[in-house]
Formats: sequence, structure tokens, C-alpha cells
Amino acid sequence: MVREIPPEHDHVAVIGTNRKLVVFALSELPVMARGQGVTLQRYRIGDGELSDAVTLRLDDGLSWKMGGDTGRTRTEDMRLWNVARGAAGRLPPNGFPKDGGFDSSLGP
Repeated sequence: MVREIPPEHDHVAVIGTNRKLVVFALSELPVMARGQGVTLQRYRIGDGELSDAVTLRLDDGLSWKMGGDTGRTRTEDMRLWNVARGAAGRLPPNGFPKDGGFDSSLGP
């Protein structure tokens, strides 16, 4: 997955198939040579894998569409999920899309 990172974004939000969410500073991601990998989130064996990732400005929080065709959005302060890169994470806020992806969420 390739996404352009806007210059004002300073954090990364990662969600796994186990519905655990982690937010960490973009500066924690090392620049690596081609073919190498880096751990974004920790998973127990058989408990999950990376579902999606998105960048954000921590002070703006994360916004997503509410269920149905209401056209409403919700914005949540992500400071409770802000931990070091590679942590296991915690369940996302109430109302977060059940599909476990950020594609249905909106950038602030």
C-alpha cells in the first residue's frame, strides 16, 4: 500500500484485523533500504495482522463517517491510542467502522 503523506501530518494510525488500534509518531518510522521491513504493531500468533494504516495530525484527531447514509462524521482525540511503534494497541473508539479500515474514514 502506498499513500502520500501530507507535510502537516505527524502521526501514523495502524489498525489490525484483531481491531486493535495504535497511533505513533511518524518520526518513529525509520527510512529503510528496499526489501527490508519494520514492525508497526505487535500481534499474538494467529491473533491478527495489519488491516490498514493512515497518517494524521495528532492535534486534529481522526475523523470517520458514521454508519448509514446520514452523512455525519465523528472526530476523536487519538491521544489515548498514542503509544510507541510496535505496541499491541487497544480497541478503537465506539462508532469506528467495523470493517477495520481507514478507507471509509475521512482525513480531518
